[in-house]
Amino acid sequence: MFDEKSAGILLFREDSGKKMFLLLHYPSGHWDFIKGRIEKNESLREAALREAMEETGITDIEFSEGFEEKIQYSYQFNGKEVRKEVVYFLAKTKTADVKISHEHLNYIWLEFNEALQKTTYQNAKNLLTKSKSLVFS
Repeated sequence: MFDEKSAGILLFREDSGKKMFLLLHYPSGHWDFIKGRIEKNESLREAALREAMEETGITDIEFSEGFEEKIQYSYQFNGKEVRKEVVYFLAKTKTADVKISHEHLNYIWLEFNEALQKTTYQNAKNLLTKSKSLVFS
């Protein structure tokens, strides 16, 4: 049983034949993908789309079929352990301009290998690696 359930998107775009992945810089210092809590009566994809729009301003998002990956982790909040599950989707956009929300410090579009190095957490690196075959097919 999880205390929190969220949905997220590994968002990529093409730029001069290169595949570029979006990373967001979170206030705690880490670089990660778009994600956020699922609201009442929302499907996983609806939550992921809403979070993408809220966190980036991007609305032209096309899901890549065949990618739905779960990660699970725990963190401490007010002295209590919180168990969290995040379901990630892979999606493509044509929009390069990002309007980051107040929840983030910055953003960056990076090619695969650079994004792999820039992501802070191993579970994010694993997600990116799993997406490679779909993105570059």
